[in-house]
Amino acid sequence: MYNAHRGMVPAPNSRLTELLEQIRQEFENQSRSTGEFEHQLTGQLQEMEMIRQKVYQLEQAQIKMKQDYEAEIRILRHELEARGIQPIPSHLSGHQQPHAAPSQAPPNIGHGQNNLFGGIMANQGGSGPGLAPPVPAPQDQQQPQHNLQPAASTAPGPLQPAQSSYGGYQHGAAVNGYGPPPPTASPGPGKGRGGGRAPPGPATPQQNHQLAYPPPTASPQIPRPTPPVQPAVRERPGNFLANWNPDDLPASQKREGPDWYAVFNPEVQRVLDVELVHHLVHDSVVCCVRFSRDGKYVATGCNRSAQIFDVQTGANVATLQDETVDKDGDLYIRSVCFSPDGKYLATGAEDKQIRIWDIATRTIKHVFTGHEQDIYSLDFALSGRYIASGSGDKTVRLWDVVEGKLVYTLSIEDGVTTVAMSPDGHYVAAGSLDKSVRVWDTTTGYLVERLESPDGHKDSVYSVAFAPNGRDLVSGSLDKTIKMWELTAPRGLLPGTGVKGGKCVRTFEGHKDFVLSVCLTPDGNWVMSGSKDRGVQFWDPVTGNAQMMLQGHKNSVISVAPSPTNNLFATGSGDMKARIWRYTTYTGR
Repeated sequence: MYNAHRGMVPAPNSRLTELLEQIRQEFENQSRSTGEFEHQLTGQLQEMEMIRQKVYQLEQAQIKMKQDYEAEIRILRHELEARGIQPIPSHLSGHQQPHAAPSQAPPNIGHGQNNLFGGIMANQGGSGPGLAPPVPAPQDQQQPQHNLQPAASTAPGPLQPAQSSYGGYQHGAAVNGYGPPPPTASPGPGKGRGGGRAPPGPATPQQNHQLAYPPPTASPQIPRPTPPVQPAVRERPGNFLANWNPDDLPASQKREGPDWYAVFNPEVQRVLDVELVHHLVHDSVVCCVRFSRDGKYVATGCNRSAQIFDVQTGANVATLQDETVDKDGDLYIRSVCFSPDGKYLATGAEDKQIRIWDIATRTIKHVFTGHEQDIYSLDFALSGRYIASGSGDKTVRLWDVVEGKLVYTLSIEDGVTTVAMSPDGHYVAAGSLDKSVRVWDTTTGYLVERLESPDGHKDSVYSVAFAPNGRDLVSGSLDKTIKMWELTAPRGLLPGTGVKGGKCVRTFEGHKDFVLSVCLTPDGNWVMSGSKDRGVQFWDPVTGNAQMMLQGHKNSVISVAPSPTNNLFATGSGDMKARIWRYTTYTGR
């Protein structure tokens, strides 16, 4: 282009144009990328909103399901109440509701907590406390085997028979009652039921007449069968007597009553017979049964009261109930135990208190407090002066009944379900949720035996009992077995050595569910057991063979106990009944 003043005009800078064009293109590219990012972000936000709405819908559906479930439970409860059946309270049902059920058997009861036995009868249509399988204990938990806590500043001397009105306990008379059943697991692991209340005062007498306790009478001896020539075989089919159909057995191998039957092992010689003597109806689950030393009376523990029955007539002669306790909620008596002279009855309950009742006046002589969880088991020493207690608070405690004070607190790693004093009163044994059986010397408080794997139980121990000879011990477990232990003398655990002397000499297998209670007859000839399978079995302690299986209860057999003076035994069940039976020599009729 020509300029008259300046001459030719220079051409535009092509490089600058090129750079500007590149910038424009880059800007457009970035704008497109930003648009894509915004589109992706919008899509993600929309997807998150959909997820949020879905979670909200699921939450609302879950809330509705819960409401429907609770409404259905309320309807079922009303139906049960309309039929006169006591429904299981929500805190006993075995579900993780405000609180888990007692015995026990087991929702998440936790180790060493209360409610060890809650829920065992739930799946059988029963009500009340039972036993449930506990949560396994951590394998890596290393705690001391026991923690001795003397209650007084000075250690007590040997537990000699007291010079008091309690009388002497004859050798071989120790009878172990039941402190557990899992039912429900109930046959399981406060509760807002009696916990934390002030110690009650004297109970209002239920009756005015006094009990008379005549001297004991001699009991006939029932022989064991002659041991077979061939050694007994473990897990032989005959021991699982529940598998035998009575219709398939000859008359010589069974016995039938109106609402019960017994099956006798076809593989061994039959030497026993059995019959029902009394049917004792209760208003709630029967958690425990126990005979007086003279065999004249049997005590039962149920909801809020202990009952005493005349063995000969079956009549209720005393009801022991603490009228000072709050009437709201349940309060199951887990264990009952007569003093050796028959004047007193000890009861252990869910409110963590031990009451010593004067039977004649129906009043409370002592109330022992200190346990922090439910009390599951009690047993008197031979002298009548001392009583042992076991609780879900992981302790065994020894109490002086004469002075009304605590002697020892023996602490372990897990909940205590059962205790038993040896016939001579020198040892106390305890079963625990940690699968072990422990034995302490009552004169020193030292742990002298710990009976456990590899020969021990594979699940929680719910019942222990000494043999009349004081050297053998039987235990029943949620692993469905019973074990007999031979305790060495002197009992083999020296302080600090960790050397165990006891050994398992026999395992009895045949029950199809939890073994909740075990004991031996006064002559030591038979081991008896009660189970969640509703059966009671008699076992030969020498051969390990099952002699008889008795079926009559409609729910878990939580407690079995023999009479110290005759061939009677009692059973307590989740079907709200206790029964008294008689076993005799089979005559071949």
